[in-house]
Amino acid sequence: MTLVAGVDSSTQSCKVVIRDLDTGAVVRTGRASHPDGTSVDPAFWWDALLAALAEAGGLSDVAAISVGGQQHGMVALDASGEVVRDALLWNDTRSAGAAADLIAELGVDALADRTGLVPVASFTSTKLRWLRDAEPENAARVAAVALPHDWLTWRLRGYGPDGSSPLGPDLEALTTDRSDASGTGYWSAATGEYDRDLLIAALGHDAVVPRVLGPGESAGTVLPEIAGHEGCLVGPGAGDNAAAGLGLGAAVGDAVISLGTSGTVFAVTEQGFRDATGIVAGFASASGEHLPLVCTLNASRVLDAFARVLGVDYDELGALALSAEPGAGGLTLVPYFEGERTPNLPDATATLSGMTLANTTRANMARAAIEGMLAAQAVGMEAILSAGVSATRALLVGGSAQNPAVQAIAAQVFDVPVEVPEPGEYVAAGAAVQAAWALTGSRPEWPLAVVAAPEKDTRPEIMTAYAAAAAAYAG
Repeated sequence: MTLVAGVDSSTQSCKVVIRDLDTGAVVRTGRASHPDGTSVDPAFWWDALLAALAEAGGLSDVAAISVGGQQHGMVALDASGEVVRDALLWNDTRSAGAAADLIAELGVDALADRTGLVPVASFTSTKLRWLRDAEPENAARVAAVALPHDWLTWRLRGYGPDGSSPLGPDLEALTTDRSDASGTGYWSAATGEYDRDLLIAALGHDAVVPRVLGPGESAGTVLPEIAGHEGCLVGPGAGDNAAAGLGLGAAVGDAVISLGTSGTVFAVTEQGFRDATGIVAGFASASGEHLPLVCTLNASRVLDAFARVLGVDYDELGALALSAEPGAGGLTLVPYFEGERTPNLPDATATLSGMTLANTTRANMARAAIEGMLAAQAVGMEAILSAGVSATRALLVGGSAQNPAVQAIAAQVFDVPVEVPEPGEYVAAGAAVQAAWALTGSRPEWPLAVVAAPEKDTRPEIMTAYAAAAAAYAG
């Protein structure tokens, strides 16, 4: 049996999944936690990766590995390979002002044309601009800029800080893939090239950036002391959403709705995407196509908050929601609990509107929570589809997707047939696909099990009420 490994280095933890190359069956797994916060020393990610690999039984019998990771995080390195400061993660909103400055200086249309993106606080370019303005001494030290998966791939191969890694701080050895590069704000999915002028506008000077690998291309091999043998290939890695798309086997015509810490909606398309409003980010896929994507900061945590307030668990929350009518009796939640990325409202808070003495019930509140969480994702779906993208199905994934109430209400909120795959670590699964691809030269076709396909039951009144409540908030 030939084995391949996939890694998901997410905001909250590192997961390792080792799979059979021929069937895709999971053979063993490992996991380790990451610290909380939106600014993290990358050394914690490295320690967690090593711990998760150990829990998964190591790499001594594994032929290839690839790393999927949280997008956008700023890993700034000096000339000796040391991390200049804690990495600012995708959900760190302190760079919102820097995003506005870049837009004011360069113009929203020009930025959309050059990169497919309009800067928001999440993107790497805005974090570099924040560093330039808030910590100029640290910015001056930056010799290279990497993303979380880039840095972990580099470390797996034996590179790292001068004096504490076998191969030393060869910054030119840094690699990335087109999906993660497309989320920086200084790389174009249309041209396949870095826009050095935008990098300089952000950081204040030029710097080394990782070489962009193609789908199925190898970054090199794992350091033998880490792998336990020579020749363990390292795949290109990917941003988390693109890796999840690979893990789901998503192809042109598929949309994916992911309900995790954040919420994302993306579709696989043959053509690139340009949206000067900034609602849709024109990312690249990890398989050679494009991946127009909308991201929200608030997804499953919305349900956590309401379950806590109502004193119930997830199952009880779902049962309460299903006992209420669609529309929650007039209650509408706009779930901007942690600010919001789409729309770009970093300082926003949530609102629950339409309350009367008659409709403020536990059941309606539970229903409003699920409708609001899903409606926020449906806004993203509508933005993607309105540009002419065709979707024949929507794959609903994430922990919340297994809740029967979420499944039923999704069929009422979305105007595309919904399918729910079995629970799985799809980012790590997609990274394992990359590992297999690098090893064999072709993308594996592993089966996807679907556990629910609720009948389409679109209720337009849910989105009508949500749109009115969101407009009133924004206004």
